[in-house]
Amino acid sequence: MSDLSDRIAEIEARATGLESRLSDPALAAQPGEYAKVGKQLGSLRPVLEAARRWRRAQSELDDARGMLHDADTELRDMAQAEVERLSAEVSALESQIKELLVPKDPNDDKDVILEIRAGTGGDEAALFAADLFRMYTRYAEALGWKVEPLSLSEGAAGGLKEAIASVSGDRVWSRLKYERGVHRVQRVPATESAGRIHTSTATVAVLPEAEEVEIEIDPKDLRIDVFRSSGPGGQSVNTTDSAVRITHLPSGEVVQCQDEKSQHKNKARALKILRARLLEKEQEKQAAARAHEKKSQVGTGERSEKIRTYNFPQSRITDHRAGVTVHRLAEILEGDLAPLLDQVDAEMRKHAEQEALDA
Repeated sequence: MSDLSDRIAEIEARATGLESRLSDPALAAQPGEYAKVGKQLGSLRPVLEAARRWRRAQSELDDARGMLHDADTELRDMAQAEVERLSAEVSALESQIKELLVPKDPNDDKDVILEIRAGTGGDEAALFAADLFRMYTRYAEALGWKVEPLSLSEGAAGGLKEAIASVSGDRVWSRLKYERGVHRVQRVPATESAGRIHTSTATVAVLPEAEEVEIEIDPKDLRIDVFRSSGPGGQSVNTTDSAVRITHLPSGEVVQCQDEKSQHKNKARALKILRARLLEKEQEKQAAARAHEKKSQVGTGERSEKIRTYNFPQSRITDHRAGVTVHRLAEILEGDLAPLLDQVDAEMRKHAEQEALDA
């Protein structure tokens, strides 16, 4: 309670300072700066309004509690009813304020580039990567999102060594941003005659799709190679120089696309993936700078972190960051991800709220 009160007091003091600046004639002579300060003050308004209602509800709650010991039985009953109502209102307002204090993710409304790669485990890892790609595709389709495969690379024994797709729709990043990391599977492979459980992994990267205005790529920084496609795809794909490999020289980032018959389409897809990867690198760099001196960096997308385990013998999925365990593995792999993602999102929000209070 005191932490929340202290944070509200800080915001009220900041708002008072901004209001003072807005009343300064010198600032009014600088339209750009005036608008910037006005926007900063406007962003605090929802917290200030919720805080005003919270304080009023607290005051009324204290008054109602004071009447619980009145000699009049009827008055005590009325006071008890008010205490219950106001307690619920104060609790709801506290939750609202904590949520408002969490910095908004500027990527929440963005579409994403989804990248899934087989990790340790050989053929079984490729099969698991294919399971994950199918899971996310079905989840996306259920929400009316559009999934456009950009690059698919099959494993030697089936499955997918790598799958890259564009996912577009309503608040895609907001729903998928916590899926980034290493996903581990524990199950008996179809090829295992002795029935032993194997552990394999696949990595999932979720990159906010970048607009051209966000990431400017100088053509002079690109080396573009064209070559003949390999693997499945039909005669025209394999006999023309339609595949494209783009190397971003400053960063060393390499993107390759060969699924389309058109060299132009492959180049456009590769640039789309490259732009998303460069945006992620820039955002990770900014997040690391902000989190300097901290032991852990929340939301920086470290792919080496094991985030989730899919245990087939127990039909169990455990999300290690959020501390969430559900026993609906079959349904989730069929795309019914919402119950799991809702719980993970709620836990991650709690962490973010606490960080906002500690900031």
